[in-house]
Amino acid sequence: MKPIGPLPPEFAGQKGALTIAGRDAETWAATAGDTPLFVYDSDIVAARVARFRTAFPAVDLHYAIKANPHADLLARIAPLVDGLDVASVGELEVALAVKPAAAISFAGPGKRDGELAAAIRAGATLNVESEGEAARALRQGEALGIAPRLAVRVNPDMELRGSGMKMGGRPSPFGVDAARAAALVQAIVAGGADWRGFHIYAGSQALSAEAVIETQAATLTLSERLAEEAGHVPPLVNLGGGFGVPYFAGDIPLDVERIGAALTAALARCDLTIAGTRYAIELGRWLVAEAGVYLTRVVDVKESGGEIFVVVDGGLHHQLAASGNFGTVVRRNYPIAVAARMGEAAEATVSVVGPLCTPLDRLGDRVALPRTAVGDLVAIFLAGAYGASASPAAFLGHPPATELVAPLSGS
Repeated sequence: MKPIGPLPPEFAGQKGALTIAGRDAETWAATAGDTPLFVYDSDIVAARVARFRTAFPAVDLHYAIKANPHADLLARIAPLVDGLDVASVGELEVALAVKPAAAISFAGPGKRDGELAAAIRAGATLNVESEGEAARALRQGEALGIAPRLAVRVNPDMELRGSGMKMGGRPSPFGVDAARAAALVQAIVAGGADWRGFHIYAGSQALSAEAVIETQAATLTLSERLAEEAGHVPPLVNLGGGFGVPYFAGDIPLDVERIGAALTAALARCDLTIAGTRYAIELGRWLVAEAGVYLTRVVDVKESGGEIFVVVDGGLHHQLAASGNFGTVVRRNYPIAVAARMGEAAEATVSVVGPLCTPLDRLGDRVALPRTAVGDLVAIFLAGAYGASASPAAFLGHPPATELVAPLSGS
């Protein structure tokens, strides 16, 4: 038997039939008309936003829509946050439907000229990743007769300790090395652009408050140094994000209140704060991961070589991350449950596998579950981030999963 990750707090105490946003799982499946499906609870997202606002009263909140770009969910998130961060023209178009361009920033290496032009025409901020990209953006702006809104993405000197994906402190396709960032700011300003500040992202999926506090303090110091070297005060410093969520056994939820207290105190001492710089934190999975549940129905239960396999109609083509094939080195189990038997004692150790013709299609590897029969719904939790949009939906020609969004209470 292998352990599973902890259930999100909104589901951890449930007994009997799983309910999501006040409706049981079978009702959601009936609403969708078929399985598999994702259900996103907008109230859980709103609760995460409220928690952030309390912990970080002086910091803007941006949503990184790559975590989950579903249009209905995004329409509910947009009014709750100060900005949207996108990484493609496709995401830019979705963002523009729910937020003014001035509140949108566009990051990512390898932006083509047409993408640069689209962002400039719209009035979104481009987080330029190199001197070459900055020069191309300036040329596009000149051709359009528009001063482009440009921020400099910095490849910082430090990394976020303990993060699942480190994006600083090493050679990187992302951003300009810190040693060259001030010179690039000067070139951007001299080129007639509307300089919007710095974007400094050191890593993601961190569960250590100490590591996040340390990285944010170093980011503040770096931004002050770069501003002094450049001779220009940044309107905004995007401090990145990196807030993790507990996917696996042994993971401990991040103490965001402790991080917020430390950052609030640090900002009060920061020269750039006094000079009028605003700060933002860019979050994706921390806002939406725990709000999503993937529901898939059992189509077969079989025995092979003394092991039990529960075969479901969903798999890695919808939930690549839960299968262990999206950024994890060692395959570990997401929280998983039989939707009709929440809180019941386990009766058997089984592997939950999907319908795809590959041994990689495994959603639960030797997990202890209550009695499981054909027709049961199996729930995979923490499915709100990097689920449907981050999975190979076209693999083997199976249909996509339905995505349903529960509205905010009172709406």
